[in-house]
Amino acid sequence: MQFRRNPFAIAMLMLSSLPLGAMAQEAAATPAASASDAPQAQGPASRLSEVNVKGTGIGDDDYKPDVSTVGGKGPTAIRDIPQQVTVIDRAVMQAQGATSIQDALRYVPGITFTAAEGGTIGNNINLRGFSARTDIYLDGFRDRGQYYRDVFSLESVEVLQGPSSMLFGRGSTGGIINQVSKTPTRTPHDELSAQIGTSNQYRVTGDFDHTLSPDAAFRVAAMAQTLHSTRDVMHNQDYGLAPSLTLRLSPKTELTLTGLAEHNHDMADYGLPPLNGKPAPVPRRNFYGLTDDFTTQDVQVAGARLKYEILPGLTLRNQLQYSRYRINAHETAANSVGTCTTNPCTNAGFVVLPTKTTGNTTNLPLDQLYIQLGSHARDIRDTSAFNQTDILWNIETGPLKHELVAGAEVGRDTYSNQSITFNNLPVLTLVNPVYQSGASAGVTSTPGNRASSSAVTEAAYANDTMSIGRHWKVVGGVRWDRYDAELDNTVTSTRALPHVEQTVYYDSVRGGVLYQPTDTQTYYASYGTSFNPSLEQLTVTVGQQNLPPEKNRSYEVGSKWDLLDSNLSLTSALFQVQKTNARSQVETGVYELDGKVRVNGAALNAAGRLTKKWQVFGGYTWLDAKVLDASGIDGTAGRTPTNVPRNNATLWTTYLPTHDWEGGTGLVYTSSRYVTANNAVSVDGYVRWDATVAYHQKQYDVRLNLFNLTNKRYYDSVIQSDGGRSVPGATRSALVSFIYRL
Repeated sequence: MQFRRNPFAIAMLMLSSLPLGAMAQEAAATPAASASDAPQAQGPASRLSEVNVKGTGIGDDDYKPDVSTVGGKGPTAIRDIPQQVTVIDRAVMQAQGATSIQDALRYVPGITFTAAEGGTIGNNINLRGFSARTDIYLDGFRDRGQYYRDVFSLESVEVLQGPSSMLFGRGSTGGIINQVSKTPTRTPHDELSAQIGTSNQYRVTGDFDHTLSPDAAFRVAAMAQTLHSTRDVMHNQDYGLAPSLTLRLSPKTELTLTGLAEHNHDMADYGLPPLNGKPAPVPRRNFYGLTDDFTTQDVQVAGARLKYEILPGLTLRNQLQYSRYRINAHETAANSVGTCTTNPCTNAGFVVLPTKTTGNTTNLPLDQLYIQLGSHARDIRDTSAFNQTDILWNIETGPLKHELVAGAEVGRDTYSNQSITFNNLPVLTLVNPVYQSGASAGVTSTPGNRASSSAVTEAAYANDTMSIGRHWKVVGGVRWDRYDAELDNTVTSTRALPHVEQTVYYDSVRGGVLYQPTDTQTYYASYGTSFNPSLEQLTVTVGQQNLPPEKNRSYEVGSKWDLLDSNLSLTSALFQVQKTNARSQVETGVYELDGKVRVNGAALNAAGRLTKKWQVFGGYTWLDAKVLDASGIDGTAGRTPTNVPRNNATLWTTYLPTHDWEGGTGLVYTSSRYVTANNAVSVDGYVRWDATVAYHQKQYDVRLNLFNLTNKRYYDSVIQSDGGRSVPGATRSALVSFIYRL
C-alpha cells in the first residue's frame, strides 16, 4: 500500500518541510560572522535552552511532577488537563526497584495486566477496564510492537486516563500510556548502576549525559541483564542502547535526535490452567511448556524533533519517528486439562474435561489429571513510520488568552506474521510436570499461514485551551482521521479470508471546562470520544472487516489540589466510559455492532511530599464494569468484563530519618477479577507488601528492595484463552542496587 496522491498528503509533506525552509531563510538572512564576532557567536543567545534537573542532592528526588507531555500535544501543566493524569518519574522507579514498564505501572491504580496469548505477546495492559494493547506510546508516537519494555532509557512514564482519540487517533478507549525518553540536559553526569537479586538476577545500566559545546549535548543510556524468576525454567537475557543528541542549529531552532536499540531473548510466561473455576492449586513454580521455548525480540526506533520559533509565542514543530520490530517466538502453554486412557499418557489417550468452557469443574483428584500442551509459534515483523507537524500559538484576543495547537499526522504501519504449527507435543501431569525440550520430546513443526497487512493513517487536528479571566479555562479540540488498512493471508479458511480491506473516516472530539479559583485548586468537567476500527491491530476475524468502528465516549468530573506549599498533589475524579456499539457475534462468522459496555468509576490519587523528608505516591480506583448488551451466542450480557477488579488501591511511601538513610514501604491491593468473558473462571483478590531501605552518599547509593514480604500467593496477570490462564506473581524476593556517580 502506497501513500495516495491526495491534497491532504501533499499538504502534509509541505508542512513537514517548513521548519527546514525557515532555517534556510534564517541562515541566509544572518550575515557571515567576522573574526571579531566569533566570541559573540558563543554567547547566551546561541546556547542550548536550560533544563532543570531534579535529584541533584540527597533526598531531592520528587514524586510530584507538575508537567506532563500528554493531554495537550506538548508539555502542559497537569492542573490544566481536564482528565486524570499520573506521572511515574525516575525517582519513583528507582525507589521501587522498577526495571520494566510493568514494574513502573504496578502502583498506578486502575491498571491491570494481561498475560501473553497466541496472537499477542509483550506488554498487554488494561486501563479503566479496556485493553490498551495498542495504546502504548513512545515520545508521543504509537509504540505498537509486541515486546517487553525496559525503563533504562526512560525519564518517566505517563498515564492519561479516558478516551483520547482527539489527541492520539484510533484506540485509547481507557486511555494511553506514554514513555518519555531520556534526552540531554544542561547538567552533565555519568552514572553506573548494578543490581543483584535472588533467583539469579543480574543487571547493569549506565547513563552518560554531557555537553559537547554551548550548542550541542549528547546522552546515552545502556542496559544488560540476565534474569531468572521464582517460576521454574523462566530465563531472560536482554540488552539495550539509547543514544540522543540535541543541537542548537540557530538561536530559534533546536533539533533533538533519539534512538533505541533493544534485544530481548526471553521466555513468555503463560501461567497456570484453570481448575474448578480458579487457577489450578498446584505449586506456583510449575511450568507447562518446553524448556527450549523462547521469545526473541529486536527493536530499533529512531526519532527526530525539530522546533523553530517563528515569532515569540509562535512555534513550528516537526516530529518524525521510525520503528522496526522483529519477534521470533517459539512458545508452548497449557491448552487443556483432562484425563488419560494410556500409561504413559499420550495425545491419543488424552481426554479433555467436558467442562473446559465452564472452568474445568471436576471431582477427580489432582494426581489423576493431565495437561495437553498447545503451541504458539510465529515470526512477526512490524514497522511504523509517522510524521507529525504542529503549530503552537499563544495569543490574546481581547480579554481571552489562547494556547492553540493545530497540526497534521501521516504514517504507515506494516505487519506480517508467519505462523508455525507444532505436532507431537508431550502430555504432562498436572501436579508434577516433567520438563523437557521439544527435541527430546520429538516435536515436529509445519509452516502455517502468513498474514501480511498494512495501514495508512492521515489525520488533522486542532485544540484550543482558552483562558477566560483569571479563574476559568475552556479546552476544546477536534481531530479528523482517515484509516486505510488491508490484510492478506496465504492459507485461507473459515477464519482467514484471502484478502480484506477497510477504510475508516472518523471525527473525534474533546471538550473540558476548568475552574481555578486559586493557584492551588482546579475543578473540571470533560467529555471525550474515541474509536476502534476492526482492523486496528492489523489482524482480522471473519465477519468483522466490513463493520464500522466501535465508538467510545467518556464523561468525567474531578478536582486537583496542590497542598502544603504545592509539595503535595491530590486529585479526584468520577467518570463513565461507554462503548456504545461493541462488536458481537450473532452467528458463526457474522458480527453486528449491537453490544454495549459501560464502566462507571471513581479515582483518588496522591503524589508528593507530606514533609521535606516524607514522600507518598498512590491512590484508589473503583470500577463498576458491565456488559450491558450482547448477542445470545456471545453470552456475555450482564457479565463483568475480564481482568477488571472492582477495587484497586496502592500506596508507596518513603521517609528520610537522617540525611543518609531512607526507608520505605508499599502496598498493592487488588480485589478479585474474572479471567474469562463468561465469568466462569476468576482469581482472588490480594494484598502485596513491598519495602525498601537505602543508604545515600554524594557519590553513590546503595538500596535494598524487598518484594512480596508475606510471600502472598497472587496472580499478576490473566488471559481468557485456553479456558482462562493465570500467571502467578513473584514469591518473596530481594534486589540489591548499587548506583555510582562518576
